[in-house]
Amino acid sequence: MKYSRLTKEQFEELHQEFINFLATQTITAEEWEDLKVNKPEVAEQELDVFSDLIWQGVLSKVSYLEHISPQQMHLFHCTEKQMRLIALKIKNTDIDITTKEGYAWFKDNLLSDDVEMFTAVKDYSEDKGLDKFKLIQEGANITKGDLYNYFENLLGS
Repeated sequence: MKYSRLTKEQFEELHQEFINFLATQTITAEEWEDLKVNKPEVAEQELDVFSDLIWQGVLSKVSYLEHISPQQMHLFHCTEKQMRLIALKIKNTDIDITTKEGYAWFKDNLLSDDVEMFTAVKDYSEDKGLDKFKLIQEGANITKGDLYNYFENLLGS
């Protein structure tokens, strides 16, 4: 398995897609029930293959990722050839930008010496889907890129 198995909730959300997937494998509903009972290892493999297909589809469309922690914000723009990063670090450890109050402080003090900004560019490894997936596993969220674009404009990049 290349990525990770979807959760029970994700499988429930993708119920119809999973039925269609089984149909492409020429597995009927009755055969699926039989596999789960009599050949659970084969059923597990089908779940893994489906999960990887879903992840590949999702990751191929990811353009922006954000990872926000109490004192840091990492904003990624996933272009065709590389990842661009805008990183912000809060020097004041009393500030937690994951809270409403901390984020308000952050917005008001964005250009102060208490906030450091960095940019970086990194080429993908041989598998850009896996590069994106690792960031998601580490806590990054897929976004539309509003924050990244705001800071890119602010920095004049």
